[in-house]
Amino acid sequence: MSASARDLMHAGQMPLFAADQVRELDRRAIAGEIDGFALMQRASGTAWRWLKARWPATRSLTVLCGGGNNGGDGHVLAALAAHEGRRVQRYSLVPRERLSGDALRAAKMADAAGVEWHDWQSGAPIDGEVIVDALLGTGFQGELRPAWADAIHAIRDSGRPVLAIDIPSGINADGAAAGDIAVRADVTVTFIADKLGLYTGCGAAHCGEVVVEPLGLDALAHHDIRPIAWRLAPQYLTEMLPARPRDTHKGALGFAGVIGGAPGYGGAALLAAEACARSGAGRVMLATAPEHVTASLVRCPEVMARGLIHATQLPPLLESLSVLAIGPGLSQGSWGQAMLQCALEQSLPMVVDADALNLLASRFTGMQRDNWILTPHPGEASRLLGCSVAEVEADRPTAARQLQSRLGGVVVLKGAGTLICGPRGLALCPYGNPGMASGGMGDVLTGLITGLVAQGLELEQAAQCAVLAHALAGDRAARQAGERGLLASDLAFCARILINPTMGEEDAAATR
Repeated sequence: MSASARDLMHAGQMPLFAADQVRELDRRAIAGEIDGFALMQRASGTAWRWLKARWPATRSLTVLCGGGNNGGDGHVLAALAAHEGRRVQRYSLVPRERLSGDALRAAKMADAAGVEWHDWQSGAPIDGEVIVDALLGTGFQGELRPAWADAIHAIRDSGRPVLAIDIPSGINADGAAAGDIAVRADVTVTFIADKLGLYTGCGAAHCGEVVVEPLGLDALAHHDIRPIAWRLAPQYLTEMLPARPRDTHKGALGFAGVIGGAPGYGGAALLAAEACARSGAGRVMLATAPEHVTASLVRCPEVMARGLIHATQLPPLLESLSVLAIGPGLSQGSWGQAMLQCALEQSLPMVVDADALNLLASRFTGMQRDNWILTPHPGEASRLLGCSVAEVEADRPTAARQLQSRLGGVVVLKGAGTLICGPRGLALCPYGNPGMASGGMGDVLTGLITGLVAQGLELEQAAQCAVLAHALAGDRAARQAGERGLLASDLAFCARILINPTMGEEDAAATR
């Protein structure tokens, strides 16, 4: 393991690999001292143990097998289950005569255990209490053939719990979009190394609980195979946000500014400013339309609210700032355009969100800076890239990298499995929940990022910590009262608990 990779793991970042990298690790292991079939048995045994742990009362299961090693894992698991007295229904999508190597050996092992072989036919019954998906594995790309799509439809229509071997069939291991349909697993047991596609886009919705089983192999021992991304873990907050010294004063914690809230759009800016204050910034100034000042003072009097009619009033307010956020409730009208023009003339570190991003895409094109953080959702990302939302979601990692390359700085591509792309590479946050699909959530995130930058974190670290705290706060709030009706204003206090090291440890442990 390289020193840099070890340091990142200690800092709460776990490595994520591409499918071809994992296949190369598998090849190297087999070329060394590990027999390929023995490694297959190790993988299948591990998956079988997880199935029993999750569903201990299971008396019967249905195993659907493809070709290659993924199908072989399914055949071996079927044999293990039969040996332990479970009733096993085994379907194969690949004719027996087309199997070879370890996959054929695995099929014969299931034969010897008394597990009947059935070729998959449309409309075939699924009798098992639990389904094992061993159809496609990490090699899947492109469109499903009709028989495979039919089998996946049958799995989904059965209503039975599903354990996926390595990855749910139909999901791309590298984070590209799934086909027209994919298996929705309750548990995914993935082998050798963790994969990026399990956590973002379609993968986040289809993988359920992800269990990483290295099978005795150390992916980071191969210095020429470097992770393509890093998955953030709760302990990252403790590593990056240690306890403050006793002699800390507000002047040492930065002065953050938030520009937003055009006439009639005050709520977003107020949410961002309060979240910035809750993140621990020493001082927070809100520049907004005059009509929103009273609401800001009532909601959070700690924020210094300034009512601006014209952008010419803005420069004096920016002179002492450490960082500036712009976009929440900015609108794309003349007020918002003038404020953004003024902000872009400053050399301050910036967090750019919402309508400021839309204006960058339409009126302030071609800009690139090293000292800003851009936080687009897929719609805003599509406008910045000049493509469709579907194209962004078809390959979220590539979209994040393209945005960072084109615009510079750090890019936070929001959504299921939020991605943070900066000069050091790609990070992923696997937390958050559907209850966070409501108005104002992005404004709170903008405030948290801005506050952490004000306190001295590097832009990339601030974005990662804020995204992680935001997602974990959403999960904490959902545990307390449910996902439906979760409001953005519920998150600021929960995030405050998480970014304080002594308060966050209990929650971090509960999330592991």
